[in-house]
Amino acid sequence: MPTPSPTAARMIASHGDLQLAFPENTKGIGSVIGRADSPDLIAGVRVQPFSVYPDDRGYFLEVQRIGHGLAAGFPPERSQVSAAMNYRGTIKAFHFHLHQTDCWTPVSGLFQVVLADLRLGSPTFGWRNTLYLGPMRPWQVLIPPGVAHGYKIIGNQDALLVYMTDQFYNPKDEGRLPWDDPSINYDWETQKK
Repeated sequence: MPTPSPTAARMIASHGDLQLAFPENTKGIGSVIGRADSPDLIAGVRVQPFSVYPDDRGYFLEVQRIGHGLAAGFPPERSQVSAAMNYRGTIKAFHFHLHQTDCWTPVSGLFQVVLADLRLGSPTFGWRNTLYLGPMRPWQVLIPPGVAHGYKIIGNQDALLVYMTDQFYNPKDEGRLPWDDPSINYDWETQKK
């Protein structure tokens, strides 16, 4: 996958060694991630399937177990679990963190998750990933600081995202970019394949 030139990048934010910049991508959706071990995953992003236990009453899923799974290293004394209800067709994008790591678990509905590496110096700087997550692909996604993230609710139902963070909510740690930011240049249109 071609990596945008860091010399053409415009700085967004920095904290210590973490420097974030606009990558200047061409329009597209980046790599569609269909395997948890895909070599096209942005550096530091991890995905892991989770189990869903259906029966004739509904289903059960274990969202997080403290000290296990993708969020195993999250400190229990300052981690937070939150939820976001989203109406179908909604786009929530983009934001990033300088400190916080997120662990997302889509629990209902179908998500088109978009990740973009803004970390100047990262081996995957400028890469974009698209993941289609929900009942047909029940995966958790670990998103490190400096990776912009967002999603669109696709399909015909509302969707619920439960997520755990390794820090308490701090609005000063959150940076925002418009859903149609020209440097990420993500194509939100349905890809008529």
